[in-house]
Amino acid sequence: MNFEFFISKRLIGAKDYKSSISAPIIKIAVTAIAVGVVMMLVAVATGVGLQQKIRDKIAAFNGHVKISSINNTDAQISVIPIDKHQEFYPDFNQIEGIKHIQAVATKYGVIRTAETFEGIVVKGVGQDYNWTYFEEYLVSGRLPQYKANSPNSKEILISSYLAKRLKFELDDQVVVYFMNDENQKRPRLVAFEVVGIYNSGFQEFDETFLLADITQIQRLNKWDANQIGYFEVFVDNFKELPQKGRAIYEHISSFLDAVSIQQEYASIFEWLALFDFNIGLIIGIMILVSGINMITALLVLILERTPMIGMLKALGATDWSIRKIFLYNAAYLILKGLFWGNVIGIGLLLIQKHFKLIALNPETYYVTEAPVFLNWNYVVLINLGTLLLCLFMLLIPSILIARINPVKAIKFD
Repeated sequence: MNFEFFISKRLIGAKDYKSSISAPIIKIAVTAIAVGVVMMLVAVATGVGLQQKIRDKIAAFNGHVKISSINNTDAQISVIPIDKHQEFYPDFNQIEGIKHIQAVATKYGVIRTAETFEGIVVKGVGQDYNWTYFEEYLVSGRLPQYKANSPNSKEILISSYLAKRLKFELDDQVVVYFMNDENQKRPRLVAFEVVGIYNSGFQEFDETFLLADITQIQRLNKWDANQIGYFEVFVDNFKELPQKGRAIYEHISSFLDAVSIQQEYASIFEWLALFDFNIGLIIGIMILVSGINMITALLVLILERTPMIGMLKALGATDWSIRKIFLYNAAYLILKGLFWGNVIGIGLLLIQKHFKLIALNPETYYVTEAPVFLNWNYVVLINLGTLLLCLFMLLIPSILIARINPVKAIKFD
């Protein structure tokens, strides 16, 4: 092995081929591998990043699984209340992998100003609400604080979309009009105080939701303190959501229903699933292009080094040992392409992750900038897979060495 490596380095190594006629083809092959790695890294990082970002935003407003009354006719609004005292609340210990559960309630409302009005959904939350997602989305002010000793808090969290559209700022009063039923002649008014402004980038939710104290919804609906609209359940591993959703449904009362966000927003998740196919297609095409370029480079090297191959055969070298010499050299070229591909690809991704230079239309992609997900596992897999698949593809053209006649090869010019 040391002899073969020495021959590959000295006779057809980096310094040698730079002055040969195969140099341009080899440079093209190395460049193709580098470009391919950049494309694969960008495709995986942005594709997976977009999937996770959109998934997290949907979960921020809905949880992973929603438990509500089976008779509830509106998926977005709490029409029929359910009892807060359930066996699975506040800790869903019956099923492993449940991270958090929270009680919420929602109600339609209208914000009216001197110039315009906007229909909204007021989402009532309590002390058990998980504000983790909204800490990331908060652009101004602070998160509301709802305490047991101060019910009916007037603090609200409003989106930057609604704030700009209705010209609200921090500490402003927002008057919301509520109608309990069709027979109610006059709407009920509640004056809230803006303490925070958020921007999730998911316009479908930003233009709809306003977060307030759940006791306000209970008071408007004439519910008692133990009546809520529905529960939001969060799971540890999103990949297990279909199984967890079925398990949750089996462990709740027959008067309750459990719907996952994959079911409620099926069209969005079907669209996200297409990303997996697109990523796989890009990876396959890039590896194929890189492999074809390397095959071309290897064939040129073999033809260029035909006299050397004949000389090595005349000295007693086996076909496989000579093939390995060329494969070692090809591996060196592949590793060189991988190195520059990783430097450029990871560098571009880090720039986008920290400086967010590439913006996206939130109406189309549900995010304001191209998200980046960097994980060393897929970086290693892309590099290792590219190296092994390219070398595997090179085994076929290297068979040409076995067909070279030593006598004719030495005379070859």
